[in-house]
Amino acid sequence: MSTENHSKIPNPNGNGRIVDINDIVKTFPVGDSEVTVLKGLSIVIQKGEFISIVGPSGNGKSTLLNMITGIDRPTEGEVIVTGREIHNMTENQLAAWRGEYVGIVFQFFQMLPALSLLQNIILPMDFAKKYSQRERRERAMALLDSGGLADQANKLPSMVSGGQQQRAAVARALANDPSLLVADEPTGNLDTRSANDIFDLFIDLVDQGKTMIMVTHNKELARRVPRVVEIIDGKIARDEYVGGADWTGY
Repeated sequence: MSTENHSKIPNPNGNGRIVDINDIVKTFPVGDSEVTVLKGLSIVIQKGEFISIVGPSGNGKSTLLNMITGIDRPTEGEVIVTGREIHNMTENQLAAWRGEYVGIVFQFFQMLPALSLLQNIILPMDFAKKYSQRERRERAMALLDSGGLADQANKLPSMVSGGQQQRAAVARALANDPSLLVADEPTGNLDTRSANDIFDLFIDLVDQGKTMIMVTHNKELARRVPRVVEIIDGKIARDEYVGGADWTGY
């Protein structure tokens, strides 16, 4: 596979682009100097794809996710996600867009500790003013039920296991029915069984039409993802469809 910095892999399903990143550069100030983390990186991700982003620590994986979700902005280049030029949006526009179109799953769950699992899942719907009050509760319960957590709905995050917290975090990411799901090391704090459960949940969501982008250091899980993008030194070193097999790692 070519290691050119622009992905030229064709769309296998003909569904169109959901992420279109063009020549982004990201530079951070460090003392009196600067460090460039992303170096003219370009990538296209199609609707309905499941991608794992891999590579050594400190090479730009999480920074790329922050570009895709609008958490951070590029120093140069374009970031077009769900058809919007998010690099040109205001913070308020980004917050509204993110709440509508993007679900984010973090490594450390980031559940609000004083709220029950149910309340944590209702919260994004409250912020987005989406659905009626009754529909929010019904949807949150349905999402918990789909993750096998209906009987844990009224418990605080500290009262359930790490795997259960992460399943609840996935349910929260799905609260507003986003088209794009982004996960940054979602299994990093989980045991093998819980990690596999979360991964199987991601597979089910992609089968339902969601687009999934996952940063991971877990080589076993990375090998099971249809498309693997490897980032080294701020550039794409490898971009391959592996079909969930025959990829030997990074």
